[in-house]
Amino acid sequence: MIESYLTKEHLSNIPSPCYVIEEKLLRRNLTLIKHVADSAQVEIILAFKAFALWKTFPIFRQYIHHSTASSLFEARLAFEEFGSKAHTFSPAYTEAEFAEIAKCSSHISFNSISQYERFHNFPLDCVRPSFGIRINPEYSEIETELYNPCAPGSRFGVMASQLPDTLPNDIEGFHCHCHCESSAENLQRTLVHIEEKFGKWLPSLKWLNLGGGHLMTRKDYNVPLLIDILNGLHQRYPNLKIILEPGSAFAWQTGPLVSQVVDIVENKGIRTAILNVSFTCHMPDCLEMPYYPEVRGAESISENANPAAPFTYRLGGNSCLSGDFMGYWQFDHELQVGEYIIFEDMIHYTTVKTTMFNGIGHPSLVILHTNGNKELLRQFCYEDYRSRMD
Repeated sequence: MIESYLTKEHLSNIPSPCYVIEEKLLRRNLTLIKHVADSAQVEIILAFKAFALWKTFPIFRQYIHHSTASSLFEARLAFEEFGSKAHTFSPAYTEAEFAEIAKCSSHISFNSISQYERFHNFPLDCVRPSFGIRINPEYSEIETELYNPCAPGSRFGVMASQLPDTLPNDIEGFHCHCHCESSAENLQRTLVHIEEKFGKWLPSLKWLNLGGGHLMTRKDYNVPLLIDILNGLHQRYPNLKIILEPGSAFAWQTGPLVSQVVDIVENKGIRTAILNVSFTCHMPDCLEMPYYPEVRGAESISENANPAAPFTYRLGGNSCLSGDFMGYWQFDHELQVGEYIIFEDMIHYTTVKTTMFNGIGHPSLVILHTNGNKELLRQFCYEDYRSRMD
């Protein structure tokens, strides 16, 4: 059961559909992340690719100081809204954007030697960021190929065999990202490969960014082991500042997506509750990863189960994509049009990836404060859809 402070009483006066981020749960995660950072003497920064609700940044700044960007827009968000320069990595920078990215960045990691050679002397009218190279340890335990940056033929990072024996003087760090919702044990095994392949360069660097995917706020995560691993890394390489940039860990289980039933249809004994949200538009990881969400008050059942069992429904999105549906859920009652369907843990990798395909409106953004008050952060309208194609 996922913890939540959102009650039925809250639902009556918030817009539907909407993402609801719960401040109490967010602060719980931030407190744990700060504990790890302080105990292991590392810096843990927010990855915007997973969470970028900038109106919540004042809360984040009470616990962390920096963020990570993967594009010009994210770098500007860090500089202008988070209030500090970004740690930036992009698969490929362009001449049209590099100077502005540099202005908004304290660190810039290059994905290739050719990108470094092209841009490390690029004329800038700002303090030059600290430059690094993304490395590929050729090892990852990510099972979903879509998310594996170390798969054979990957476009990410430089392998050890591609690096010169002596690094250029202005390369001050390595950036390595090869985890996804991973454990401390995953990191422990990964570091063996990083040190084996890249250990000869580590003593000459200033920083090592271990990327994201460290899901330290998950209930079964071994936080003491993570702290021990990072402290051991410090002992072996006291010259290195260690940086982690998780995304999911910050927003993990911090709030749901609230939707409503708009119709119920039946075909060949399969009943589908059509909702006022869309999996392809608003929950893309459910179709891409696939990430199977929890639904409050319902039990997910096997695809091989009897779809005609009492109170069993497939949940369908409100787009014209035929595959905009998921699984089977069994409720304890017949669903009714207008009834709320609450998808748990829908804050990370949602608002940053959503689309307005079919002209389907974006769910509103609401924060439930620790005192129980609800604040509407944003409600979307036709002009938001129209202006995207203006």
